[in-house]
Amino acid sequence: MTTAPARRPRGVLALVALYLLFAALFAGLIALGSWQVQRRAWKLDLIQRVEARVHAPPGAPPARTDWSTVSAARDEYRHVRLSGRYLPGRDTYTQAVTELGPGYWLLSPFRTEGGEIVLVNRGFVRERRPAAPSSAGEVTGLLRLSEPGGGFLRRNAPAQERWHSRDVAAIAAARGLDGAAVASYFVDADRTPGADAGPAQEPVGGLTVIKFPNNHLVYALTWFGLALMVAGAAWRVALEQRRRRRAAPPPTDEVR
Repeated sequence: MTTAPARRPRGVLALVALYLLFAALFAGLIALGSWQVQRRAWKLDLIQRVEARVHAPPGAPPARTDWSTVSAARDEYRHVRLSGRYLPGRDTYTQAVTELGPGYWLLSPFRTEGGEIVLVNRGFVRERRPAAPSSAGEVTGLLRLSEPGGGFLRRNAPAQERWHSRDVAAIAAARGLDGAAVASYFVDADRTPGADAGPAQEPVGGLTVIKFPNNHLVYALTWFGLALMVAGAAWRVALEQRRRRRAAPPPTDEVR
């Protein structure tokens, strides 16, 4: 009677590899869910800060020395006030789709009392026609960042007067404005108090859409749910292995 040397079955190694895979998947899915929870907290804080800017009393816009550092996180949707006058004959129409239907945004350069030029989105118009002269000496509105290029499929074509985005630098160049004096941002003008949204009141201001998608909770629950499914699959495998061990005949180490 001879005792054979014990050997580790290949099935055990495969089972260890499977459990390592389960562990890696579980850890990765938990990490993704936790990241979405953090993103949700960041998004809620951003929404709160933007709401505070929008509803704050209008203040001074960024100074010329700060134009290069204007950013979405700190400055976009700030409620600002401009004092000066519009420059006539240099209007630009960019395509727009609003709650009032399709049409255009009317952008006009506004020279401030300090000599700077700020593009002002005076509001929505249904047709491209010469803008009525404006004697406004003061404009309030929301600071917006430039929209370079016009998008992947619809590029701006200044030579053909086709504008799909409010690209400050391109519009300033097309209108012969001094680039050094033009602010790096534009301003969405507020709606004139008491004005309705009819054609007679065009351009219609105050149509800025402020919307931040916030689906991070759904994403987090999805990742955590998948992690639970992986844990459940690992548990099922463990139960099946236990059942097989109980049903298997006892091993023998004797060789005749």
